[in-house]
Amino acid sequence: MSVYPATLSPAYALPKDVKANPNRQLEIQLADGQWLRIPVKTPVLTPQSDLCAAITECAAPLARSGDVLFISEKAVAVTQGRAIPEDQVKIGLTARLLWRCVAKVPYGIGLRRPSSMQCAVNECGAARIWLAAIVGAAGKLIGRRGDFYRIAGPQAATIDAATTSPLQPDCVIMGPKDPERVAREIHGRTGISCAIVDVNDIGGSWVLGASFGVNRSLVEAALKDNPLGQGEECTPMGLLRKA
Repeated sequence: MSVYPATLSPAYALPKDVKANPNRQLEIQLADGQWLRIPVKTPVLTPQSDLCAAITECAAPLARSGDVLFISEKAVAVTQGRAIPEDQVKIGLTARLLWRCVAKVPYGIGLRRPSSMQCAVNECGAARIWLAAIVGAAGKLIGRRGDFYRIAGPQAATIDAATTSPLQPDCVIMGPKDPERVAREIHGRTGISCAIVDVNDIGGSWVLGASFGVNRSLVEAALKDNPLGQGEECTPMGLLRKA
């Protein structure tokens, strides 16, 4: 059942207190025109949070027909109980040997920490992580990067190390479980089209899951400058709208 406000019209205007996050812009110009990325502030999400209830309370009052709700993959993962306290991660031999082999990158720690590498082993299996490490090392010898994550898969690539999330600093945050299903469920419960996204500050933008009819390429292009930010903005979701 839709939760759109009954009085919405094409002339609907944003409330005055809706504004871009610091050092971000509401608007972005794409090939087919200008789009708005409206940040939605929520309470701090926890494993006890009902994500759909947070959407209904915080995003639905701002939504109008045609909007796409985009949600940070971290927010989805946290509400699924996939933020694991680092001191509860038991580090095995594979993680101890391989974490140092992960290249340093400008957008985060990723698996370059024993605890996050161990979570990748738990998620993907030691054999797959070893295969990814071997193929990745061979790729670097010929000047090719990214083979490790191509082999290990998205569940490894979406792991965030402890200390990288200001709201969950002591936790390794796993990637969301079945983001495609989550996006469809959100659409079904709220009536708002939905995309689960992984976005960083250096131009990386990926749709991990989306409800039927969402233009994934458009969402990725519209979010390439990370309008939600990665700090303490408390805006884990936003609405994408044609201006």
